[in-house]
Amino acid sequence: MSFLRRMMALVLLALPALAQAETFVFTAIPDADESRLQQRFGKVADYLTEQLGVEVKYIPVKSYAAAITAFRNNQVQLAWFGGLSGVQARRLVPGSEALAQGYEDQFFKSYIIANTSTGLEPSDSLSDVLKGKTFTFGSKGSTSGRLMPEFYLREQFGAAPEVIFERVGFSGDHSRTIAQVQAGAWQVGAVNFAVWEKELEEGKIDTSKVKVIWTTPTYPDYQWTVRGDVNEHFGDGFKEKVRAALLEMKDPDLLASFPRQSFVPASNDDYGPIEATAKAIGLLDD
Repeated sequence: MSFLRRMMALVLLALPALAQAETFVFTAIPDADESRLQQRFGKVADYLTEQLGVEVKYIPVKSYAAAITAFRNNQVQLAWFGGLSGVQARRLVPGSEALAQGYEDQFFKSYIIANTSTGLEPSDSLSDVLKGKTFTFGSKGSTSGRLMPEFYLREQFGAAPEVIFERVGFSGDHSRTIAQVQAGAWQVGAVNFAVWEKELEEGKIDTSKVKVIWTTPTYPDYQWTVRGDVNEHFGDGFKEKVRAALLEMKDPDLLASFPRQSFVPASNDDYGPIEATAKAIGLLDD
């Protein structure tokens, strides 16, 4: 083989790696409607492109499971996960790391909401009057819309949700949970407190039809998780550049779209309680 042909062969072999290095791709769990996610994360992609010195692209996914699969398959290198989805993704991709969480994610919480036709009122504890109602979670893989609410329901009633309630469903995301409980399609539901507060502020919730009746204790939740092999593809120190860019995100417009007041450092160990809870109710294998 001539020298020229050998050089061309080497270039062709290198093309996949070079193509991958050109664009740093991230996604986010679909916890609200897709058009809102596209708008808010498109801005984040622009910010990260400027900070990291490489092209950054956001790609939407249809489900929590799809976000985890994209991360596992290296279709994305960074993801805005919930507590449980982050744990699941990091278990599938050794060396991946939680980099940053929202300030509020250090002490996240869920609301149990009810249609006002039920007559249920706000309480400091879960009451037996919930029994026999219809109930919807959000996504099956949601920390705030399924994992933690289910944990506390099981703890209070000593039974699975299917035993406690007449009927149990999964709306798919927090916005749909709110809309469906408000419409009376479900009598009671579990929702991320931040999505509730944001939609309340935007005038999307009719409090004459739906109200918060209980608030969970706090727990760690959303975080940015990066694959452990990013330095190999984007250069030494790239992971730390990503961490710094996330922690230095100060633009109120960007932060409001999450909504978070700031980002703070996170580590895999912060999510030990989430992993333990998921194992306790059978959502993760030991």
